[in-house]
Amino acid sequence: MPAEAIPEKKVVETLNPSKIMQVGMGYWASKVVLTAVKFELFTLLANEPSSGKKIKEKLGMHCSDRHVYDFLDALVSLGFLQRKGLLDDAIYSNAEDTDLFLDKKKPSYMGGILEMANNRLYKFWGDLDEGLKTGLPQNEGKGKGRGNMEFFTELYKDEIRLKEFVDAMTSIQIGNFTALANKLDFSKYNTLFDVGGADGWLSIQICLKHPNIQCTTFDLPPVEPLAKNRIAYFNLSNRINVVSGDFLKDDFQKADVITMGNILHGVDEETKQKLINKAYQALNDGGALVAIENIIDNERRQNTFGLLMSLNMLIENGDAFDYTLSDFERWTNAAGFKRTELISLAGPTNAAVAYK
Repeated sequence: MPAEAIPEKKVVETLNPSKIMQVGMGYWASKVVLTAVKFELFTLLANEPSSGKKIKEKLGMHCSDRHVYDFLDALVSLGFLQRKGLLDDAIYSNAEDTDLFLDKKKPSYMGGILEMANNRLYKFWGDLDEGLKTGLPQNEGKGKGRGNMEFFTELYKDEIRLKEFVDAMTSIQIGNFTALANKLDFSKYNTLFDVGGADGWLSIQICLKHPNIQCTTFDLPPVEPLAKNRIAYFNLSNRINVVSGDFLKDDFQKADVITMGNILHGVDEETKQKLINKAYQALNDGGALVAIENIIDNERRQNTFGLLMSLNMLIENGDAFDYTLSDFERWTNAAGFKRTELISLAGPTNAAVAYK
């Protein structure tokens, strides 16, 4: 055997292809979980543990018993379900975190983003290759040009789809908004203006934690009833004002704090800068701009979710992208902000804060 072949043999013996298979075929596991959420399996099992045959009957599944067990046992292997017994003798129940976050009847439910992923995003991601080649959206606005926001216009016409979208945005941010309310010192601020506030969840969390602050949640007119209902449920209508408008066109209200949850990543760089400039002009002296995003690490090596979310923005909006703290500092410095900081929130999400 030639000497030069020996190192290659050693490499082959020490390297393992399992990561390649796990990631390359990762959509299998993803679709199993998304399907379980769609079937409301975890909500069903939150009531009581159940056998595979009872689950099959209650969910109206008409495949073979063996494939039902394959589906449920895959969820066991992924850590979403627990099981006692095997096959016909098995009793299934939720894992602890699954029960907390994926039972639709609990206030901690965060499956809205997974519902939207299954109903919308999953099929659009099948065209990621086309998006990378063309730089164009691959969602409902496909074929209508670069940076097209047409799908928002269509989305907001449909009350059911709008609620699904708003619930998705809320569910993905529940932990982040709670963490921000706990970690950022709001005691020196009296007013907050939340840009693209959806159903007002961020304002609610801040008001529940900080009794001194008055908030305004700002979004497009069709969202207003959802926000008012959510705010009224928490008896905070006297502290949170709901204002309708378009953050791309309208000026922001004067405030001590301006927040943007998953807003900047949804637009191109020029629009990012314009929004940051508008925030600077609207902020009172000593105020703060807070961007809650999946901030990518400056070396672009660690925050995989942030990088994948940026690709999701390609799918959704074409020219939109997620960004690093260095990017944020460049834009905020250009607007006139004095300094920035990064506050870790939940999972891969951070709050990028710029102080005026």
